[in-house]
Amino acid sequence: MSVLNKPLQRRGFLRGALATAVLLPLGGALASCAGGGGTTSSAAAGGEVTDTNPFGVAKTGNLDAVIFKGGYGIDYVDFAGAILSKNFPDVKVKINPSTDIAQELQPRFVGGNPPDLIDNSGEKAIGFSTILDQLEDLKSVTEANNLEGKKIADTLYDGVLAPGTFGGKVAAINYVLTVYAMWYSKSLFDANSWKVPTTWDEAMALGAEAKKMDKYLFVWGKEAATYYQEMAIASAIKEGGDQVRLDLENLKPNAWSAPALQSVFGALEKIVAAGYIKPGGSGTKFTAAQAQWSNNQDGLLYPSGSWIENEMKDQTKADFKMTGAAVPVVSASPKIAQTGLHSAAGEPFIIPSKGANVAAGKELLRTMLSKEAATNFAKTKLAPTVVKGTVPADGFGSTALVSQTTLLDNAKKDIFTWNFIDLYGMNGDMLVPWNSFLDGKLDTAGLTKALQAITDKVAADSSVKKIEVK
Repeated sequence: MSVLNKPLQRRGFLRGALATAVLLPLGGALASCAGGGGTTSSAAAGGEVTDTNPFGVAKTGNLDAVIFKGGYGIDYVDFAGAILSKNFPDVKVKINPSTDIAQELQPRFVGGNPPDLIDNSGEKAIGFSTILDQLEDLKSVTEANNLEGKKIADTLYDGVLAPGTFGGKVAAINYVLTVYAMWYSKSLFDANSWKVPTTWDEAMALGAEAKKMDKYLFVWGKEAATYYQEMAIASAIKEGGDQVRLDLENLKPNAWSAPALQSVFGALEKIVAAGYIKPGGSGTKFTAAQAQWSNNQDGLLYPSGSWIENEMKDQTKADFKMTGAAVPVVSASPKIAQTGLHSAAGEPFIIPSKGANVAAGKELLRTMLSKEAATNFAKTKLAPTVVKGTVPADGFGSTALVSQTTLLDNAKKDIFTWNFIDLYGMNGDMLVPWNSFLDGKLDTAGLTKALQAITDKVAADSSVKKIEVK
């Protein structure tokens, strides 16, 4: 199976591995994996290359970075920028937020004046196929020493460079290690002696208990309806085995009709029909819906990536004790253990070759990959980066971060991911049927038909080069 299959050293955070056989999200539709091994920057470095200045950053100049402002914000890049400013006091560092990377930056790529560093993330990231040949090979960054004097490549978890590597060219470095889980309040569950469901039958039973207390099993918001798709796919992969993932990745006809997916969709349809999902989600902003769960505790469970704690830190009830659990399966004997886990490296950072100060862009990324900056991210965002050894055993007091350690430990080698949705830019289209399904306006057959039509359209589009996943 496409497990994250290279063993990691135990360094205070996890024991697991990162996939080398699959492509992880790079933010947008990827139409080609072609790309040269090395890209030469069009901007002269201008400074002396030394052990502490491996890219030859000029003493004076400007650094322009554009960072996706999502669940992690941009202050972690500001933190690294402040370190860079101390080391290069006459370099003016400008770090701008963006919630629509494609709309804001595509014209700059076309105009030949892109930023020096970009976090190409979010639903509106730039389609990777359109810029791949315009990006620096970041192997020069990973082969450099970090601020502590250690080779960066040796400080990263195994396999994290594979997602952004094409034809030997490291076109992107994914910065954050994301664990996808079903999140809940441990304090609420403990107070009611509830057990976190491991099967969908158990989830139905828990929904009945929630209803007795005028609560719901799940809540959702319109922009995040496909969080339930992520949960369903993860559940189906565990239930039916890795062929479920491969058929979806390779856009196979009738992939959404796989028995494992149908059984999970059917289970969710029963939950919707029973009234165990809070109504009105298709008209609710996703952060407002998440607050219904984390602050009001209207819902018991919420599927999301590990950014959820930081995203809702200002709207979470005191003593909530946010904790992650592996998503349920259908049967007691799934092909992959129920403890299996969807986990992937995300937040892809790229450096355009035509940036005005490529050397400074690389220096900022090098700074972000230092132990100091990576530890700051883990402590302030309550999520690990791809840099090893930055999360203590107590998770900086975060139950959510500690639970990620537990989930990864329990999953062992049963860690997997997929990329076809981001690869071909289908999430926006998929939000429509998922909102209708969670609203109870679309049944399993209708959801299946709609999702298959979306993937079939991409499969039939000859202008989109396909990536075969083995």
